[in-house]
Amino acid sequence: MLKRLNEVKVEDVMTRDVITVEPSEDVVFAFEKLMKHRISALPVLEEGKLAGIVTASDLGHNLILDNYELGTTVGEVMVKDVATVAPGETLADAIEKMNDYSSDEGIINQLVVVDDGDMVGIIADGDIIRALKTL
Repeated sequence: MLKRLNEVKVEDVMTRDVITVEPSEDVVFAFEKLMKHRISALPVLEEGKLAGIVTASDLGHNLILDNYELGTTVGEVMVKDVATVAPGETLADAIEKMNDYSSDEGIINQLVVVDDGDMVGIIADGDIIRALKTL
């Protein structure tokens, strides 16, 4: 199976129609978008370029703890160092990057797929698990 992980490309299993958010959006509305679409992260695009990412766990945790002031925007709280992968990289590469970008506090569940500086998709752990079922 490991051999197959080195054969399947990220572009073969990534989500291409990515739901995004702008830095000016209120964190409450961004969290509602995450819940509505049942996704774990929203890439943040500023003038069409990747500027950051917000996750359901980060936003939800901070909203529950009331850590945000009224009117807090996505741009104020987004993670700017976004974990990315290229569409031509393999699933093995993506899994390794998810692990490498992880911290002691948790794992990275998704990578933004970037080609020549442009976001072209997103690959999440669920996409990889679905791909594994077919290998």
